[in-house]
Amino acid sequence: MDKVRFIYNPYSGENTIITDIDRVIMIHQKYGYEVVPYRISFEFDMSKAFEGLDETYKYILVAGGDGTIDTAVNHMKTLGIDLPIAILPVGTANDFAKFIGIPEDVEAACEQILNSVPKKLDIGKINDKYFINVASTGLFTDVSQKTDVNLKNTMGKLAYYVKGIEQLPSFRKLKIKVKSENAYFDGHMYLMLVFNGQTAGNLKFAYKAEVDDGMLDVIIIKAGMIKDMIALFIKMLRGDHLEDAAGLVYFKANKIEVECYEDIVTDIDGERGPDFPLVIECIKEGLEVLGVIAKN
Repeated sequence: MDKVRFIYNPYSGENTIITDIDRVIMIHQKYGYEVVPYRISFEFDMSKAFEGLDETYKYILVAGGDGTIDTAVNHMKTLGIDLPIAILPVGTANDFAKFIGIPEDVEAACEQILNSVPKKLDIGKINDKYFINVASTGLFTDVSQKTDVNLKNTMGKLAYYVKGIEQLPSFRKLKIKVKSENAYFDGHMYLMLVFNGQTAGNLKFAYKAEVDDGMLDVIIIKAGMIKDMIALFIKMLRGDHLEDAAGLVYFKANKIEVECYEDIVTDIDGERGPDFPLVIECIKEGLEVLGVIAKN
C-alpha cells in the first residue's frame, strides 16, 4: 500500500487538527493510502519527521501554518527529499495555502489534494533558508518572534496586533540598500516585504505575484510623512493597485541583494530569518505541490 507521511502541529491555530486526524486518515484510506503520522512539539521537532522515508511514500502532508510549512520545506531541502508536499491550512497564518487555493475545511482539502497531480511552484530563498510566502524586514517584522507561543495559541491573529501596537513607539526610519538587475533603492524605509505569495495577514499586497513566474514581488514602504503613510495603508487595505502610490516602491525581481546596518531582524513567514547582508532569490519550480488551484 502506498504511504503518506503526515506531519502535524497540534498547537497550530486553534488546535483544530486534533479533532480532524481521524477524517484525514479515513479519506486517505478511501483512496488506498496508508497514513504514517508524525506529531511535532517541543519534545519532538521536525528533524525526525523525515526518517524512514522510502519509495513506498508518495507525498508528504503537512498540517500547520506558514511557519510549519517553511520548516518542513527547509528540512526537505537540507535532506535532499524531492517528494511532493501537500498542505492542510490549520495555522494562525495560512497565506500561502490560500494563495494556491487550498480550502480551509480539512475534508475538502484532502479530497482536492488526492484528486490532483503535483504542480511545480516557485519558492523563495534568503541566504541559506527557504520560504514559501514572504520574507520581510523593518518595523513589525519581529512581532511574531516576540509574541508568546501561549498568547498565539489562545488569541490567534489578535496576539500579533497586540504585540504590534506595543511596538508603535519604536516607529523610526531605517536605512537600507536594495539592488537587483532592474531596480535600485538606497534610502530610508519603514518596511520591506519580498513575496513569493500574494498576501500577508490576509491582506493582498503582492497582487501581481504568480505561482510559477520565476520572480519575487518586492515592496518597500519608504519612510515619509505619517499622513502619506495613512493614505498608503488605506489603499493597501482596500486592495487598490499600488503602482503609482506615493511612498511605495514595487518591483519584480529574480534576485535581490540587501544591505542594512540597523538593529533590526528579518522574518520568514513568522519565524526568525538570517542576518544581513541578504541575498534573496526565487527558485523557479523549486517545489512540487499537490492540490494547487492558483488564484491570481
